[in-house]
Amino acid sequence: MPMDKKEPSKDPSKEPSKREMKAKDLEAFKKRLIEQREKLIRGIAHCEEDSLKKSQRDASGDLSGYTFHMADVATDNYDREFSLDLASSEQQILNAIDDALRKIQDGTFGTCESCSRPIKLERLRAVPYTRFCISCQEAEEKRTRRS
Repeated sequence: MPMDKKEPSKDPSKEPSKREMKAKDLEAFKKRLIEQREKLIRGIAHCEEDSLKKSQRDASGDLSGYTFHMADVATDNYDREFSLDLASSEQQILNAIDDALRKIQDGTFGTCESCSRPIKLERLRAVPYTRFCISCQEAEEKRTRRS
């Protein structure tokens, strides 16, 4: 066999690298995601109970038959809107957690959705439902700020 023929070398920076995550790590992430999911569901239910299922009079604690003062109504409306915004944010995180749990099932957990490289374990430990590695997350945030 001639030794002078070499296979073309691939540029490792252009190839997505694969990392097989250990089964115990995946199970730990799955357990943590499920715990966070349950906590968020309770929080969302609490926000809904406080904001949507109570009348203005019940929310304010006023049992009298008198009309409300405009400042009290504004404060109550602000509190209600704040609670609904919080529930909306929690719902977005809940959706991300559900996506992460699906990724654990299909074997793609821990892979950046943008560059297809493995997300560092330190990042996954901090935000186990993340979709992007640090550099792609920074690029995404810059892109959304410009929009």
